[in-house]
Amino acid sequence: MSEIQSTSVTSEVSKSKFQSIVTKNKTGWKRRLLVIWALAGPGIIAAMADNDAGGVISYAVTGAQFGIGLFIPLVICLAPLTYTIQEMSMRLSAVTQEGFSRLALQRYGKFWGYYHISTLAFENLLTLITEFIGMTAGLVLLGIPLLLSTLICLVLIVAFVVFTGYWTKERIALFVGLLNVIFLVVAGMTHPSFAAIGHAFSSWNVPHLLQGGVIWYVIATIGNAIAPWMIFFQGSGTIDKGVTAQEMRLSRIDTAIGCIIQVIIAAGIILCGAALFGHVENIDGAGPSDIITSLDHVVGRWPAILFGLGLFNAGFLASITISLSSSWSIAELFGWSKSLNDKIWEAPKFYAIYIGSLVIAAFAILIPNLPLNFISVITQVIGGILMAPLLIFLVLMTSDKKLMGEYRSKLFGRIWGWTMVALLIGLTIATFWQTFTNFLGN
Repeated sequence: MSEIQSTSVTSEVSKSKFQSIVTKNKTGWKRRLLVIWALAGPGIIAAMADNDAGGVISYAVTGAQFGIGLFIPLVICLAPLTYTIQEMSMRLSAVTQEGFSRLALQRYGKFWGYYHISTLAFENLLTLITEFIGMTAGLVLLGIPLLLSTLICLVLIVAFVVFTGYWTKERIALFVGLLNVIFLVVAGMTHPSFAAIGHAFSSWNVPHLLQGGVIWYVIATIGNAIAPWMIFFQGSGTIDKGVTAQEMRLSRIDTAIGCIIQVIIAAGIILCGAALFGHVENIDGAGPSDIITSLDHVVGRWPAILFGLGLFNAGFLASITISLSSSWSIAELFGWSKSLNDKIWEAPKFYAIYIGSLVIAAFAILIPNLPLNFISVITQVIGGILMAPLLIFLVLMTSDKKLMGEYRSKLFGRIWGWTMVALLIGLTIATFWQTFTNFLGN
């Protein structure tokens, strides 16, 4: 059996499992809950993994640097933006049963097909490095050497592939993602001022918005909310699960729930960092271990321990999903077997990319004097910059009546999509301008 034929068969395995749950002999609200549980997956996992270790560090540093101010209202308002992009990715794959990279190759030529894959691989590798930075921080504080901590994290993530079938792997990822509520617990333990939070929404007041690197943190926050890998993961996950246009309505619920949970937890992480506002100097140059230590000194030991556990969990989930987005997209572009229903020997190239990217990222953090926190922030900035061309193609393809038929984006959707493109381009220009002026100032 050829690799492409094998992929078709394993996709049918996912769809069979999915359909067997959807068509259970239930009625009323019980059936609705069962169907939602069956559909819960790509949308929620992608959104929950968006609060990855690098994003957690970036959010916490943002809170410590600027307090609540602009950033909690900003991150809450990003939910519609995230949902729109993720819904387009889900809809494109559900209708065409093709992933983003394959469609770009078929419709726009080899240059754009390979461009999207190469930029995705570069951004994903940087992001994976931040995941290992975050995951190992807590273990190192417990006295485990960095090398051993790195190996422990690597083995745990690679072990994910030994489980059988897409459905089992998806349920494990969902469980890991839901553990991110630990950040809301930590936020509550910092005793935030609800009056200050309300004032932040009414005033959106950050002094000197265009000074002191604030614009960097703005684009980093947006870049974290709409990371490029999410488009590839959502689309390929939709196909691998066996979701089609017939299940699109409930798949939208899956995506919406994920986006709402994601921004609430992100706001909680900013609150965790805001507890350090005015208490810690030079926090922008600190690493994740410094953030945990600072929380220990300012808030207490248990909040610091829980934050470290949350950071590990966030990195663990994101390492799985980010590696899978690379594996799915590259395997899809070259026509290799690419289903999570495949065993390792049935899709060796797919799993080689998954494991290989993790190994490279894991050992990259062993480089001496690595600027940990800077990498975490700059990764989010690069993600925001790379999103603009991806979003252009996503809007073009979902607006194409010949490709999408009745499921093409309506007029309002197209206007909203191009508005997001303009926003990202504007933020990219602002970032380059800020960098240029800072360079001249130095």
